[in-house]
Amino acid sequence: MTSPVLAIENLVVRYPEAERPTLDGLNLTLAAGDRLALVGPSGCGKSTVARAVLQLLPPGSQCSGSLLLAGQNPSQMARPALRQLRGEAVGLVFQDPMTRLNPLLTIGDHLADTLAAHRPRWQRRQVRQRAETLLTRVGIGPERYGSYPHEFSGGMRQRLAIALAMALEPPLVIADEPTTSLDVAVAGQVMAELSNLCREAGSALLLISHDLAMAGRWCDQIAVLDQGHLVEQAPARQLLLAPTSALAQRLVAKARQREGAESLPPPPAPLLLEIEQLRSWHPLPSLPWQARWLKAVDGVSLRLQQGETIGLVGASGCGKSTLCRALMGLAPVRGGTVRLQGTSLLSLRGRALRQARRGIQMVFQDPLACLNPQMVVGEAIADPLLIHGLANRSQARQRARELLTAVGLTPPEAFENRLPRTLSGGQQQRVAIARALILEPQVLLCDESVSMLDAEVQADVLALLRELQERLGLGMLFVTHDLSVASGFCHRVLVLEGGKIVEEGPGSRLLSDPQTAITRTLVEACPRLPSAA
Repeated sequence: MTSPVLAIENLVVRYPEAERPTLDGLNLTLAAGDRLALVGPSGCGKSTVARAVLQLLPPGSQCSGSLLLAGQNPSQMARPALRQLRGEAVGLVFQDPMTRLNPLLTIGDHLADTLAAHRPRWQRRQVRQRAETLLTRVGIGPERYGSYPHEFSGGMRQRLAIALAMALEPPLVIADEPTTSLDVAVAGQVMAELSNLCREAGSALLLISHDLAMAGRWCDQIAVLDQGHLVEQAPARQLLLAPTSALAQRLVAKARQREGAESLPPPPAPLLLEIEQLRSWHPLPSLPWQARWLKAVDGVSLRLQQGETIGLVGASGCGKSTLCRALMGLAPVRGGTVRLQGTSLLSLRGRALRQARRGIQMVFQDPLACLNPQMVVGEAIADPLLIHGLANRSQARQRARELLTAVGLTPPEAFENRLPRTLSGGQQQRVAIARALILEPQVLLCDESVSMLDAEVQADVLALLRELQERLGLGMLFVTHDLSVASGFCHRVLVLEGGKIVEEGPGSRLLSDPQTAITRTLVEACPRLPSAA
């Protein structure tokens, strides 16, 4: 009997200054060819498993128990031997490959450096051939050998990350949230390529994900982690249809609720936002007399009433985020009209424009990227009031506490003096929502604001947004790549392609009877939980 590629027994990991262990007696085994998904709520220790396997834990971390990678204990190896083991025994696909790629190296050089370091006897020609084969295999093509990472889309960079992980055909591949920032169509392609490469090489796949439906589609087994403990492990279909642990039951119920929900049309209400033939074009390099444009948003028209949520879905690059940025004044507008409660925003200038724009606020995808890392939560929320001169510091601080309470961060005194990085992902997103609401807007723009959250936190944030909408009469534009989320949360859904609206209607109708090719692609790519029938 062959030994497992990964054997973890009673593993305990405690980060420096942590009150309790992040992993507390974890047992996990993967054999060659296994495909296991590790799921659980944020902070349960999923990513810590990957860090422990690769010995990438922060300095000062305490680690005990047994961990064998390809039959060897990485914690007892010298650095050169550990570096060799990391390359030969395990490949890692990160959530955001751009943070792991050298911007000064070409795509081909990334692969060539990896191969040359671990295959020193190979000639340069062999290295080049293997690198080009890998690029072709992941759908990039050898013609992009000399391109740089910044010239690639997110999906293309993730394909490169897969090629790097599979370059040496390691017995174990760890994919840590590899599709979080990708639209469903690209995510499906990326996962298909990764799964096929693992199958051909006989590699075990450990998929770390918060998406139960995706875990069920690509893995044979699912393991549920809770506060560092493994609370359930079973075949994927069995766990998704009949979970036994309380946590798994709760996660599956939340996922099914999201898939099966359907929003009713809102009652008639006053018109808040009216957009007619809006165009947001970006200039492309060209000769002075031959202007060329990237038509990111090209003639979009919509009407948003009080208390209504409109979903914006489509593939990456279709114009969803650009539309929101144009409404915020963060992207150029080349034509069209935007009226907020009857006032034309594009005709305003100076102070009048700043006052009017208070009525439209935005919640971004990554709250950490839009919050000042040096500013405590209370100050971050209160800051817009001070910028607009709407309150003194004492008044702004009190209003920030009220908003913290409104978004469920109670008591506010426990959060107002904390830095954003000390909060969980769901808490960070609540802070971002509170900051967007402090100017009392009429329209809220949510740009992939729940895509990075696990199923439970995602459901909580969506419920919070719905509650705030009903209480404050907010109109919302909700950008997402997930039609199932849009169907349950939005009153109607617009499908964008090439900067234009190509289909619209209730989300349930789009899921059951898509009319356009792009909508059908999005529906087919959207992973769904298995049905008992």
